[in-house]
Amino acid sequence: MASGSAATEGPAEAAARPVVTRFAPSPTGFLHIGGARTALFNWLYARRMGGKFLLRIEDTDKARSTQPAIEAILDGMRWLGLDWDGHEYYQSQFWARHAEVAHELLARGHAYKCWMSQQELAAQRDRAQAERRPFRIDSPWREAADEGEGAFVIRLKAPRDGESTIDDRVQGRVTVQNAELDDFILLRSDGSPTYMLAVVVDDHDMGVTHVVRGDDHLNNAFRQLAIVRGMGWPEPTYAHVPLIHGSDGAKLSKRHGALGVEAYRDEMGILPEALFNYLLRLGWGHGDREEFSREEATEVFDLDGVGKSPSRFDLKKLQNLNGHYIRAADDARLARLAADRIGPQADTALLTEAMPVLKTRARDLNELADGASFLFKQRPLPLTEQAEALLTADARALLARISAALRAEQSWTTEALEANLKAYAEQQGLGLGKLAQPLRAALTGQTTSPGIFDVLALLGREESLARIDAQAAG
Repeated sequence: MASGSAATEGPAEAAARPVVTRFAPSPTGFLHIGGARTALFNWLYARRMGGKFLLRIEDTDKARSTQPAIEAILDGMRWLGLDWDGHEYYQSQFWARHAEVAHELLARGHAYKCWMSQQELAAQRDRAQAERRPFRIDSPWREAADEGEGAFVIRLKAPRDGESTIDDRVQGRVTVQNAELDDFILLRSDGSPTYMLAVVVDDHDMGVTHVVRGDDHLNNAFRQLAIVRGMGWPEPTYAHVPLIHGSDGAKLSKRHGALGVEAYRDEMGILPEALFNYLLRLGWGHGDREEFSREEATEVFDLDGVGKSPSRFDLKKLQNLNGHYIRAADDARLARLAADRIGPQADTALLTEAMPVLKTRARDLNELADGASFLFKQRPLPLTEQAEALLTADARALLARISAALRAEQSWTTEALEANLKAYAEQQGLGLGKLAQPLRAALTGQTTSPGIFDVLALLGREESLARIDAQAAG
């Protein structure tokens, strides 16, 4: 990363800069679904504008940052196809640079050393609470000419007069009174930087032009802008995206379902292209269109399409969208994914052959694997309670007669089997459903499956007849 300061640039110079966005997660947990959407918006905008998308791991909180969480974030990003330019950065690598900027702000008169004790801070906080006003640090060291003794922190000397305005690409023009800004800590007494300082320095040194993040950071933007202006650096373009809410309108939490990207992939069986498309449309729109490929999204995405209101996460809508992408997916790919869920007994060649009929019914990979599992069950076939109920004495007797009729079939194809069973049903004066119900239970152990003729064809002559005969015998 480059270091040093730069003169403030005008609108023309800012517009001429290549777009650089970043995603900067804290590795204290997995890749949250809200973070994944933030990453997606940053990635899309950079790709649309022909710029760069950078990844920075904000690991300054060493007590809570873990290597498994870092790996989970990187894995989730790769699974969604959100590739970043260059290597990933780690914020903790730049502590010396952060401290350098804090001392430069001190030299410029935009920061000061503060020796306030915890007792003094607590007393100010108590007074503010008693007077029912927001707590703002009022340090006696802000304008002090002398220095104190012992350890000190470096605080930003926030502007007290006037107001600050941000022309946010999502929220519009937002203004706050500078009197509301506080003299927050830049450098702790042990010399370590705070997040508020580190994020600004890193964004500048990495050349970030557009800061796209959740609107819970909007208040931070005004505080961070004071550092940018104190250093005379180019001001980034801000875009604060509303947070994702649950279906009940409350902020998304664990009670609304899975939160980490890996849970949607591993536990819920969602395809990456489905989650990509769903997150894209969660708070962003382009006319009435609902479905976008990665290439199509890259061509049309713009920050102006992001709404100001929180979007609601709808799991059923995601599952329905996922079903659409499953039906459109390559059969061999789906067979591999389903095989991973079925286990070592799964035959990917057979799954690939069966996939055209299996995938029409599935909304996720779990349903796909469940729907295919009958192909690999060992005899005696386990029956669900509902399937067991279908196999009455009369049904088992009917299975014996059906077996005899099927043994005469020379061509074991879907078409031939359909013709055979329809002719037999008509001959017996039965509706086809009367044959299909016990057959399905005998062949799959379940009451739901692909079409019964497809099931027979996929299982093959020998296995089909063996399963029918086993149930006919009771």
